[in-house]
Amino acid sequence: MLFLISPAKSLDYDTPPQVSNHTKPLFTRQSAELIDVLKTKTPQQISTLMKLSDALSGLNVARYQAWSPKFTAKNSKQAALAFNGDVYGGLDAKTLSEQQLDWAQQHVCILSGLYGVLRPLDWMQPYRLEMGTALATGRGKNLYQFWGAQISEYLNERAAADTSPVIVNLASEEYFKAVDRKALKARVVSCVFEEFRGGKYKIISFNAKRARGLMVRYAVERKIATVRKLEGFDAEGYAFDAGASAPDRLVFRRKQAA
Repeated sequence: MLFLISPAKSLDYDTPPQVSNHTKPLFTRQSAELIDVLKTKTPQQISTLMKLSDALSGLNVARYQAWSPKFTAKNSKQAALAFNGDVYGGLDAKTLSEQQLDWAQQHVCILSGLYGVLRPLDWMQPYRLEMGTALATGRGKNLYQFWGAQISEYLNERAAADTSPVIVNLASEEYFKAVDRKALKARVVSCVFEEFRGGKYKIISFNAKRARGLMVRYAVERKIATVRKLEGFDAEGYAFDAGASAPDRLVFRRKQAA
């Protein structure tokens, strides 16, 4: 079973990692190809392309210029420890043990505009490149065309070890669109997290993002290997709602935040 999550815009390269274990990203050739395109852009072009402030566009232009195909402890950090957004607040990877991070390495995939797919312990250099960015390259007009079926083919390789491969989609719609469903061979199960607001259940973006990270944490701590066992997820007041769910769409609800 593989768990897919999105990356985060916020990064933490100040906190030292609690483990030294690391791996090298798998798609560095493709990343370098994208960086070569990004290096040709001015701060103003990056600002327009990504809808960033002048300060953020300047920061990321500097990141592109500094990016190197050689990953070191000085310029990189393990992906699950470097990302710092809502999903990663739920995952809280900095409090996972070395053994738990090793399990996550085998079962968690982080989708990325620049890196394609990152494993939790893959060294990552700081960047900003959301999957929905309309960055034109020699492979097409946007990142979906750039990555094509490469991500699905990789996921197929990873999932092939299981007799009944399952991918648990905890990524955002923007990122999961990068997975070519026609090329993907595994069963896909999505998890939905809803809150009771205004007399009905609805998805609240911030809470849903955190819940996705909490679900990954739940799976890592229990080494979950079946869809059925995911139904036991009960972090921060959530509970599985069988009536609102379908075999490939698990719905978790709560009345109020814990």
